[in-house]
Amino acid sequence: MDIPRAEYPRPQFERKNWLNLNGPWQFELDQGRSGLERGYAEDGREFCGRITVPFCPQSRLSGVEHRDFIYGAWYRREVALTAEQLSGRTVLHFGAVDYKAEAFVNGVSAGVHAGGYVSFAFDVTGLVKPGVNVIKVCAEDDERSRLIPSGKQSERYESYRCSYTRTTGIWQTVWLEFLPETHIERVRFFPDAENGKLTLQAELCGAGTLEAEAFYEGRSMGRASLRSGGGTAMLELALSEKHLWEAGCGRLYDLALRYGDDEVKSYFGLRSARMDGRRFLLNGRSVFQRLILDQGFYPDGIYTAPTDGDLEKDVRLSMAAGFNGARLHQKVFEERFLWYCDKMGYLVWGEYPSWGLDVSWADCVYGILPEWLEELSRDFNHPSIIGWCPFNETWDRQGRKQYDDALRLVYRATKAADPTRPCIDTSGNYHVETDIYDVHDYEQDPAAFRANYDRLMESGELYERFPDRQQYRQGQPAFVSEYGGIHLAESGEGWGYGKSVGTPEEFLARFRGLTDALLDNSRMFGLCYTQLTDVEQERNGLYRYDRTPKTDIGAVRAVVARKAAIED
Repeated sequence: MDIPRAEYPRPQFERKNWLNLNGPWQFELDQGRSGLERGYAEDGREFCGRITVPFCPQSRLSGVEHRDFIYGAWYRREVALTAEQLSGRTVLHFGAVDYKAEAFVNGVSAGVHAGGYVSFAFDVTGLVKPGVNVIKVCAEDDERSRLIPSGKQSERYESYRCSYTRTTGIWQTVWLEFLPETHIERVRFFPDAENGKLTLQAELCGAGTLEAEAFYEGRSMGRASLRSGGGTAMLELALSEKHLWEAGCGRLYDLALRYGDDEVKSYFGLRSARMDGRRFLLNGRSVFQRLILDQGFYPDGIYTAPTDGDLEKDVRLSMAAGFNGARLHQKVFEERFLWYCDKMGYLVWGEYPSWGLDVSWADCVYGILPEWLEELSRDFNHPSIIGWCPFNETWDRQGRKQYDDALRLVYRATKAADPTRPCIDTSGNYHVETDIYDVHDYEQDPAAFRANYDRLMESGELYERFPDRQQYRQGQPAFVSEYGGIHLAESGEGWGYGKSVGTPEEFLARFRGLTDALLDNSRMFGLCYTQLTDVEQERNGLYRYDRTPKTDIGAVRAVVARKAAIED
């Protein structure tokens, strides 16, 4: 059988004993969310529809293409397993299911997970058996709920402005993994670029010897081991050679981990990243963040890239245009996308799809914090991630101001979970407590745009659209994290920011004027242009939705890639 998205989903924690469950599943809508009461979880209950996993039922690639709201849906699949496969622990993994998922194995609930964007797993050792097993998944969603973050998914029937086609249910790979009883649960990497070493913090199950060996281009760079009775263990690995991870050059070390009979294939990047005053330093050198807004939507797969190559292609399209990174906007991107970022030395901000949450209520924290902490844990080891941003443009609602303490709590939890990276509390507005002060500005007149930000160099003041709600502290790191959004009107359809331009030449003139204003600013450490591709009716990408270029990408690169005033 030709399995869609057949590659292993977690390149940084890869095991050889696994089974990909993508492909055809039985499928049933459950708009009344009454399926459990009607016996849908029972082992022998089959469903009349069909769907191709891991594509959401709204997408063409799923074979369903149901574009209306989906409040509930069920999946069913039979899986044949051998006694040899089941000799240790069996774990059922989901890349992502939007929003609330309950899995059943042979009619028994294996667990429940709430959160539509981050990977999760259930230990199903006691539920599986040699022979045929029935796996079912019940997914529930409601994009109109004020407590469910939905990112850019439309809360209306149709897509409109910057709200697009919805995603419900399974939208990333589903797989089974077979582990020995003694195994590695998880591991965190702390690279030390200055001293040429890696510290590992491992969570271990059972007693054994933890062994780690690093390689670079096939050559051993060092090994270390220690005995453990289980639980948390710290291991330091000295490297015989230093190969630094840099922008545009990943230089990854391979890492082989062993604990008892468990073997894990991994990798890491040796780099330091920090803010120094107004500058962003990568390995002690000032690097200007030339970012692009990437929303991770695909015409045929919606949230899901049709192929693994499409993930790599999006990084290459951005780099071809001169950008060295991206804001991964209003979506948690899958781990294989981050792997390509790691390999190619591509700087990214890890974000969360906070839109849909009503942040004017204190209880909004329950809709973000649990899954946000899961995201921080899942993606901690990726060298490409150089910052976190849990919220984006937290607007007031129906006369109620945002609940500032909710944003403050999430910011402080982020810093506690990961003290190694900066955190922007809410990109654009309204800042409460943040390491970096960013603003969004879609002014289309290059002269007016430059005048807005030249004052940062002249008087230390940052142009602010909301001075009554947020205040820039002089000397704080700052950048314009959304600008441009220029609409090149090819067919008269769709929209962008400001007045449309009619020709590629007009586009490049405006793009150059806006971008030069930020590159020339000696107190700006970065920029983020909106955006990489068109998405449905939003037509302000450098590339069309099908990833074909709308203008001379070489000319765009010539504008973006030149040296910035703040760089070494």
